[in-house]
Amino acid sequence: MARRGGGFPGGGMPGNMNNLMKQAQKMQRQMEQTQKEMEEKVYEASAGGGAVTVQVSGKKEVLSVKLSEEVVDPDDIEMLEDLIVAATNEALRQLEEDSAKSMEALTGGLNLGGGFPF
Repeated sequence: MARRGGGFPGGGMPGNMNNLMKQAQKMQRQMEQTQKEMEEKVYEASAGGGAVTVQVSGKKEVLSVKLSEEVVDPDDIEMLEDLIVAATNEALRQLEEDSAKSMEALTGGLNLGGGFPF
């Protein structure tokens, strides 16, 4: 004898699936909102004891680079370049760390990257 309800015992699975879909849609809206908020943030980092300061946006765009006069040495351009790179990388690292924390708070620690078997 064939089962009724499309093979779901007691018809409970479609309701659970509906709830799961609603939760997924809610999470998607929250993730979109969090991403928008992240893009509006500004991250700042310094190098060389504050000789170089870089600001980046949540969109990973460099917004500003500030140099103190004493770090501008025409005979040591490489040091200035290194300080700019170091400050920029630190600001981007802060952004990535903040982004990861925000997503972890949304997903409750679920690993959504590549771990699914389908």
